[in-house]
Order: sequence, then structure tokens, then C-alpha cells
Amino acid sequence: MDWQRKSACDIGRGIGSGEVDPVELTEAYLDAAKAHPDGERIYARRMRERALNEAIAAHDRAHHGVRRGLLDGVPISWKDLFDTAGVKTEAGSKLLEGRVPSEDAEVLANATRAGLVCLGKTHMTELAFSGLGLNPSTATPPNVNDPDLAPGGSSSGAAASVAHGLAAAGIGSDTGGSVRLPSAWNDLVGFKPTHGALSLNGVVPLVASFDTVGPLCRTVEDCAELFAIMGNTAAPDLSHSTLEGRRFLVLQPYSSDVRDAPGAAFQSAVERLNNAGAQIDSGDIPAVNEAMETTLSLYTAEAYGTWGKVIEANPDKMFHRIRDRFRQGADVKAADFVALWQRLRELRADYPKATAAYDAVLIPSAANLPPNVERLDSDDDYFVTENLLTLRNTRVGNLMGLCAITLPTGVPSTGIMLMGAPGSDARLLRLAAAAEAALA
Repeated sequence: MDWQRKSACDIGRGIGSGEVDPVELTEAYLDAAKAHPDGERIYARRMRERALNEAIAAHDRAHHGVRRGLLDGVPISWKDLFDTAGVKTEAGSKLLEGRVPSEDAEVLANATRAGLVCLGKTHMTELAFSGLGLNPSTATPPNVNDPDLAPGGSSSGAAASVAHGLAAAGIGSDTGGSVRLPSAWNDLVGFKPTHGALSLNGVVPLVASFDTVGPLCRTVEDCAELFAIMGNTAAPDLSHSTLEGRRFLVLQPYSSDVRDAPGAAFQSAVERLNNAGAQIDSGDIPAVNEAMETTLSLYTAEAYGTWGKVIEANPDKMFHRIRDRFRQGADVKAADFVALWQRLRELRADYPKATAAYDAVLIPSAANLPPNVERLDSDDDYFVTENLLTLRNTRVGNLMGLCAITLPTGVPSTGIMLMGAPGSDARLLRLAAAAEAALA
């Protein structure tokens, strides 16, 4: 059996039954990453010594019947903005070259205590500020469906490590779509929890007001288990979840104003949810439309406030398109920033009123398919327009403070996204499990 292509939870059950040796599996993942023709474009750093030590400990616990949980011994990857004690964490940027933290990020420490094996650090968009996954400064990981296409970002290597069979799951971050986009474009499940549900301690920030930590996985079950482990809580019970009688709102114009292929894949997925018993309505939410039109400056202003001095000290070390995006925040006035946040909070308060009758809101995970990497690299205008369109749909969830999950539609590099109210993470995961079964 090819355990390297199995879900994290299936691997965990295999360890529990004695079918899988955590040490042998960890060595297999590490060897595969080293031998893979694109392995160096996926992993920024493999952490062989740590991984094998953790796998040996997991093997011993399994042998003595004292496993710490379902995922004890399962090897996963971590985006290169999660601090790893004694190992470089550079967030995909030459600006942070040689940065070595002294402690693990809190979510990584929680995962380690639960027995998960840390395989290494994956490549990412520079400082996490693009949805495309292109990074000429370090590496651009390959899209699993076509190496000439963008992998999605900014958790590009996290997605590639799972999709290419080089990790059981990957952990990324999501500020405007950075978990969900690479998941959708690489046919994975990607979960963005409610902002604040998981600790950001030891996570290199982009825009802390929107930053979240989330898993990129093969199944909803994997996402639920990893979400619980990183938050040191109990995993939600996904059994007996159903779509029968559930109500969904297809959000306009984010579901209709899309390109042909993702639009058709989304419509097909919605029909399958309807056939499984879900009730589907369609409509718009004025609060979302206003937020999307007026609050983009919140991202650039906070990002530049966080990184401006570091960038301007060595601007030539940055990929110029990412540097230019940061600099868009340089001229945002403090008074405007405060006013925009005040208005966004008002709009966020309107959202629950508009969606109270629904269990979740549905939109395509991305309005476009992965664009060509070579053209992105050579055409500034194309990069800008594709990046904005790529991030448009996912950014709805970040601006409204929602939890959100993308599921594969069955059409390569397309996803359907379910968005739930803030704090309804466990409920959304149950809905997603039922939707996943309907889409299979």
C-alpha cells in the first residue's frame, strides 16, 4: 500500500494497527523529497535529524500502547514562517536570510507534543504577500496538475508537499487566501479557521489583524484533527454529518463573475450538494461588497507598517512586485486607517444578519485557474491583475472574519468554498465533511 499518498488520519490508524512504522514512513517521505526532481523547489529545508528522532519516539509509544492520539507519528510539513528552534525560518525572503529562532512556534510545539513528526520547512511566497505562489527570490514550487502553472500562494510549498506525496499534510498561513488558494489549485482541502482560533506566537507576521494558521490536507477529517491539535483542543465529531435540510447561500457576484472553467466546476459542485439534500439560494450581501471595495488599504498599510523599515533598509533584496505591493501601504494616512477599521467592524456586524438563515455561504475558491508562471514572471501587468483576481474570493472570508474551507470539485485546480460565521469552526467542519462525501 502506498501510505505516502494516504490521508494523515488513515496513516494514524495504520500506525495504531501496527501496519505502519513511523520511522520507516518518515524515512520514505524524506528520501522521496530528496529524490524528487522538484524536491528543492518544495522544501526550503528538510529536518532529517529532528524528524527521525520524533518518529523513533512515536514508534516506541505505539509499541508500548501509549500513543498520544490519532496522529501520533504522522509526518507533516511546515511553511517557512513557523519558527523552528535552531533551524532557519526565513519566510521566503532574502531580507530574513540566516534568521534562526530559539523556540518553536506555539502551534508547532502543540503538534510536537501530540506526537506529529516535523519533516521540514516548505517554500512560500516572499513574506506571504501574494496569492500566486511565484517566488524568484527563493523557489517557486510546482503545481501538481501542470508544472508550467502557478501553484497558488502563499503556502505554495505546503500544498506541493502534500499533492506530490512528500508529506501527509502541510501547515500554512492564510491572510487573504494563502491556505485555500494553493489547496484549490492543487486539488486539496484547505481550512482557514476563525481569526484568533489558533495562536500566532512564533509565526512570522504579514498582517496580524488578518493572519490565521491553517492545514492543507487530503481530507476534511485531516483538517479537523490538525486544527484541534494545533489549538490543543478536542477534535470535532464529524460522524453522521449530513446535508439534508441544510441551507446554503450562493454569494453573488463572486459566484457568477468568474472565468468559465472554475464557474462550471462550481455549478456542478453546487448541483451535487443540492442532490444530497441541501437547499440552495442565491443572493448578494451589500456589507461584503462595500468591504471588498473600500478596505484593501487595511492590508497594505499594516503590512508596510510591519515591514517597511526592513524593506527600505535593503529594498534590492526583494522581488520587486512584492516590494511594490508592500509600498502601496506607505501613503495610507493613520486617520484613514482608523476610519476604515471602524467601518469594517460595522460591516462585519451586518454580515450575521444577512446570513442568519443559512448554514454556510458558497463561492468558487478562486475565480480563475492557475496562470502561467513564465508569463507572470515577465509581465508586470499580468502579475498584478491575476494576483488581485486570484485573491478576490478568498479575501471575503478574511475581511468578514469568517472561518472557511475549500474542497476539490473533481475538476483539476478548482475548488468550492464554504464559509461559516466567526467561531463556528467545528460546525463548518461537520458541514464540510458532509459536502466532501456528496462531492466524492
